[in-house]
Order: sequence, then structure tokens, then C-alpha cells
Amino acid sequence: MICDRCHKNEANVHITKIVNGVKQELNLCEKCAKEIEGINMIGDIEFDTPFSLQNIINGIMDYVNYNKSSKDVNNYELVCRNCNTSYREFKKNGLLGCSECYKNFNEALIPVIKRVQGSIEHTGKVPKNSAKDIYNKRKIIKLKQELQKAIALEEYEKAAEIRDEIKELKSE
Repeated sequence: MICDRCHKNEANVHITKIVNGVKQELNLCEKCAKEIEGINMIGDIEFDTPFSLQNIINGIMDYVNYNKSSKDVNNYELVCRNCNTSYREFKKNGLLGCSECYKNFNEALIPVIKRVQGSIEHTGKVPKNSAKDIYNKRKIIKLKQELQKAIALEEYEKAAEIRDEIKELKSE
């Protein structure tokens, strides 16, 4: 297929844009694709879209924080103490500078993460080499809850068994 712009080179960048049900296709060579202005690069492919990751994150953060007071997280003067990334920069490019940014922008990030992922606690797959430790920690938390229930119901024998099981798991 020949480039739709220069009509000389082989087209290896194919862009399909659908707006209001109208489909537009553009086949470009790599040289012509790089020359088009106002288009963002993703790898070697260029796209002109309002749906970049940065724009999506920015929109979600604006939505979640819409009703917050002006002294809260809408304050663009928040800055990470470790890497000096500002909240304004994060909203602009969608990237945090370091692991400390999560702590420094905590008030702004927690509502967004909860809204997008449903929880702030990871519940997905676990690396094989740490699976046993994570399993034991979760089991201990569950057993502690059961222990509290047993104590509240005055089931002291059951509570003692649960206590011993917790000790055993902690010793591992």
C-alpha cells in the first residue's frame, strides 16, 4: 500500500479515526507520519487524540476531587519532598516521580485509586517466591478477626485454639 500523503513510499502507519460514525482512514509512510504536527507519538506510531492516559487521569482526578474544598487536594502547590515533582506536573503528564509521591499526594490519589480500581489493596496474583508469606499474613488477619468474635461470644476454648494457630503461623 502506498502512502496517502507523499504517494511514493510504502505505507506502514495506518490510522483509523471514527468521529460521529464517520470513519476516516489514513495510510502513511514512517517519514510522513513523523512530519505531521500536533500528533502524539506512541512508539513509532502517531495519534491525535484527547484520550491520552494523562488526559484520562486528569479527568478522573478532577471528577473525584470536584467537591473538595480549595485548601484540599485541588491545591496545585503540593510538591513531593523526595523528587520535587509537583501535583500540577502529575496532573499534566500522569506520571509520579518516585515512590514517595504516593505518600505526599496520598489525599489526592486514594479517592482516585478507589474509584478506578474499587479498592486500594492489591488482591491479584502473587509472585511465587512470596506467596507463602502473603498467604500467612492474610490468614493471621482472618484468624485475629475470628479470635475477637470468639472472645466477644465468650468461647474461650475456641479462642485459645485460634490464638495457638496464630502463634504457629507467626513462628513460620
